[in-house]
Amino acid sequence: MRRAALLFAYSLKRVRTLAITTGLLLAALQLVLIFVAGSIQTSGGFNQLSALLPPFARQLLGPSVATFMSFSGVVCLGYFELAVMGALIALAVTLATTPASEVEIGFMDLILARPLARHWIITRTIALTTVVSAFMLALMMAGTWIGLRLFAPEGVEWPSATLINSLAVNLGLLTLCWGGVAMAIGAASRRRSVAGGAAGLLAFATFLLDYVARLWQPAEKIAWLSPFRYYNPFDLITGNALPLKNLVVLGGIALAGFAAAYVLFARRDISH
Repeated sequence: MRRAALLFAYSLKRVRTLAITTGLLLAALQLVLIFVAGSIQTSGGFNQLSALLPPFARQLLGPSVATFMSFSGVVCLGYFELAVMGALIALAVTLATTPASEVEIGFMDLILARPLARHWIITRTIALTTVVSAFMLALMMAGTWIGLRLFAPEGVEWPSATLINSLAVNLGLLTLCWGGVAMAIGAASRRRSVAGGAAGLLAFATFLLDYVARLWQPAEKIAWLSPFRYYNPFDLITGNALPLKNLVVLGGIALAGFAAAYVLFARRDISH
């Protein structure tokens, strides 16, 4: 147990600069979004922006278009903006494929030369992915509340704590979902680039599936295959509760990926 804890601390130390920098950038984005939203609110520009939305955007947003084009909607934008989702998922994939990187460079031989059971390698990776993902979301949420206190115009309605928490939890589970998928792939791979590329390509393909299904009715039949189907922030910002189904599906995929990683890594040949 002590050796596993030391390995976790070493792994965390290796990624601390990347994690802190990414988290601070995400928090800074929240500050910028709130500053911009406050400026638009003060100038009364939200009505004009809503009128400029193209038809396909209105169809994609659905009934949430009115809520989205508001101060509260722009504040919440960071939790479902594509660049933010992409950054979080990419970092989760990078962390989840750490064992593949260690096998590739021969470091895994040195780790397992000591009396350390293989399952601790995967446990370390799960803890690393979870802790770093939670840390970045915590910084995002801190940026949200600090930004609201600094830049929100007087009298404007803030997004509720329940809404921010729901968005963060749902986004966090989506991130862990892809971390689990990447971990299962990485546990059987010799190269991090192969594992990360496969997980990234799968994430991109399923994102496109969800996007097409929202615009083209026939694709709805297979849209359930995409994990992104279970992250629907537009429903949340209109006041709907976070569906338990979304949490169960995303959490189930993450746990299945973690379990597969344990099995695959225990049975593989790690000789370099």
